Amino acid sequence: MSRVRSCTRLTQEVYYTGDAKTALPAVVLGLIASVGTVCGVRVPVLRHVLRGSNTKDCEADLKRRLLSQAGKTLSEKEVLVADAGFALADVLRSGVKHFVVRVAQNFTARHNRLPEYKGKGRRSEYGEIVRPLARTRSGKIIAADKPMHTEHWKHQGRKLHAFRFCGLTLKTDRPGGASFACVVIFDPLYKHLLVLATNLPVSAIVVWQLYRDRWAVEQLLLAAKVMLGSERSYVHGNQSRFRLPELALLAGNVLSYVAAGSEAVSSGFWDRAARPICGRLRRLLSRQDFSLLPCREGKMRKMNSVTAHLKTRVDAHRRQKVIPTALFTGN
Repeated sequence: MSRVRSCTRLTQEVYYTGDAKTALPAVVLGLIASVGTVCGVRVPVLRHVLRGSNTKDCEADLKRRLLSQAGKTLSEKEVLVADAGFALADVLRSGVKHFVVRVAQNFTARHNRLPEYKGKGRRSEYGEIVRPLARTRSGKIIAADKPMHTEHWKHQGRKLHAFRFCGLTLKTDRPGGASFACVVIFDPLYKHLLVLATNLPVSAIVVWQLYRDRWAVEQLLLAAKVMLGSERSYVHGNQSRFRLPELALLAGNVLSYVAAGSEAVSSGFWDRAARPICGRLRRLLSRQDFSLLPCREGKMRKMNSVTAHLKTRVDAHRRQKVIPTALFTGN
């Protein structure tokens, strides 16, 4: 299963940081990751990192490129899982074979078939409107349509149920286009309902489990920013601003993957249920001297760089006063 992550507020290209207590210019990246299991631990594997452009349509352009890249690389057994930041129309046009996308609460679609002709008036060119949820407009309640299928299941002691609407197409499309289904999930733990669109011929509980598994991609950012400390690193070059987060994401992903397949290391006697996570592995590696580790091919040596000509300590960053080339005095 693959997951496409969208960056928020891309059009403004700013990001709030607590150190500066203000919004600063941001580096925009889009991530595509495959989510799988390594020794019983859900681990994302970074597949693609796309850079955002410094244009007005940065968000729309990045999303189109992400969906296009996902459509080219996903296999027959992989599913694209995207949040509400991606429009369903863009997903359908991207050529993705299988998808699960969250849509808005007021989502509407049409039946992918023409209604029966009643014998009077002009024949319909579009299918009938389908409203999965009721809504209020101008003080009037518009009732929801009756679902085609209803499913029930239990999870962690609470009862969940779902409504399923099949054979739908976009509201702006005529019958004969791409068909999908809409699944509305009622969970007593959450205030808002979960409305998903998918073209998978599976049950509602499978669609719900696929969408819940999208959170594994957040492990990439957690390992890169918090565990490796890249959020406290600073660069100034134009290319370095992209290369630093890209390398940090790759290094954090490798750390998480190795940690999932390694034995869990406890932090102390109080840690009785240690889990194989990247934080514990990083703490263990920080105590090691890498020059003493065995090397299969040759021997590791220190690279002696020429730095004698560079200033050190305070002189390296001390600012010098500008001496004027000429002085003018008056009587």
